Amino acid sequence: MKKITALLLSALVCISCLSGCSSGGETPQSDPAIIEQEPVIQSDSTTFKLSYTRADSLDPFEAHTLNNQVMSQLVFESLFDLDENFKASLNIASSYAYEEPQTLVVGITAGLLFSDGSALTAQDVVSSFERAKDSPYWGSSLGGIKSCSARSETELVFALSYPDPYAHNLLVFPIVSDGESDYPIGSGRYRYADENGETVLLANEKEGFSPHITAIHLENIASADSIDNAVNIGNISFAFRDLSENSSSRITANKRLINMNNMVYIGVNNKRGITSNSGVRRAISLAIDRSTLARSAYGGFAEEATCVFNPQFELSQTKLFSETGDADAARQLLKSSGVSSASLSVIVNSSNADRVACARLIEQQLEEAGFSVTVYEESDERYYSLIGSEQFDLYIGEIKLPPDMSLRQFFGKDGAARYGLELSGSKSAAAYEAYASSTGSAGEFLLEFSGEMPFIPVVFRRGMLCFSKAMNGDVQGSYYDCFSNIEDWYFEAE
Repeated sequence: MKKITALLLSALVCISCLSGCSSGGETPQSDPAIIEQEPVIQSDSTTFKLSYTRADSLDPFEAHTLNNQVMSQLVFESLFDLDENFKASLNIASSYAYEEPQTLVVGITAGLLFSDGSALTAQDVVSSFERAKDSPYWGSSLGGIKSCSARSETELVFALSYPDPYAHNLLVFPIVSDGESDYPIGSGRYRYADENGETVLLANEKEGFSPHITAIHLENIASADSIDNAVNIGNISFAFRDLSENSSSRITANKRLINMNNMVYIGVNNKRGITSNSGVRRAISLAIDRSTLARSAYGGFAEEATCVFNPQFELSQTKLFSETGDADAARQLLKSSGVSSASLSVIVNSSNADRVACARLIEQQLEEAGFSVTVYEESDERYYSLIGSEQFDLYIGEIKLPPDMSLRQFFGKDGAARYGLELSGSKSAAAYEAYASSTGSAGEFLLEFSGEMPFIPVVFRRGMLCFSKAMNGDVQGSYYDCFSNIEDWYFEAE
């Protein structure tokens, strides 16, 4: 026992000596801090795929398909950007001012370059405007601008067709180089290139743009059904759907709604029958349950029109219409209008399932308010013929309004939606012209519109961004830039 005790004491002395030799004489910590590192996202030149239409042009002024127009947002930039609320911000433009009610002057930043290294000048903007104005896709939205000229290498003058306080919102057409190349040249985030005989998009070196996705591969998929299926199963990574073909139920990929400026409205014949009575027109509007139409007829892919302007636009702060209908109040207004009959007909084009569903719901809502309603589902040819000859009481229509929120499609003498409106004696038409020319206010126009109700806004449709479930990043986007934060998208982290 004495020997064992001596051995134990010797061992303890050795341990004490070893401990005393440690640095600083302190015992090392047994729980060191753990340093967590953020995952490193590798650059990706193989995974991201977009659909395009090979048979269509890659030139944005010659392209007819939505496929290729959406893709062009990555390649070309515009003078201004529009956000999801249709608010303009400077892009290629460096400044703007209205020198006269019909003269808009825009400055552009000096030293800008196209992706091939050539200078981007005012003359490139002029030629791009002229081509855009003549193009099938951009031409209709540029009707309010007569011409564009270069005052200098960095200053442009736009002559307006009429006074328009939001004309700068129209300057979102793509700027394309005049230079000769196998592919159209822009100044955007990506450029067209050839890779082993296939067209691809390669990331440009731009200040402030460092994407994880450095190359985008293109898949020739033209039909809407095929695009929906391809994004569902991951054959393409991303797609914009405007839902004009009622495809929302087919999409199982990740989704994000975006605002569009497509107004669904009730066209009203102001010239004949009981709908020539403003009290009847107001009663119709009062009976409409816009929330039900947005939710049921359009499957939630629409927003209630609570004003004549887009609900997201800054002029829509004044609420003219309720989201919900009021059948009792509409019935009282109809009774006080003095009409002897409350019979109405509604025409709708049978080829559009959403509008047919909308018409049937409107039929129910109006009958609850005391109207007798007959819905006629017509072929496209007959539908447009009846509207053009103003042989209707009501019709269900849809129109894509330009980004300056102009209502000249309704109040202009050549407007596409003027049918049934009595423009010469219309107080709301006169008030709109006064507002547009800055001799009157938006509030005065809205007051006249709500009293006269020449047509009835119902909902504004929304579009959808669809993307693969394998893709990461907080996917953002707007109608005029579906890829607004593409630099944050990625597929995997290590």
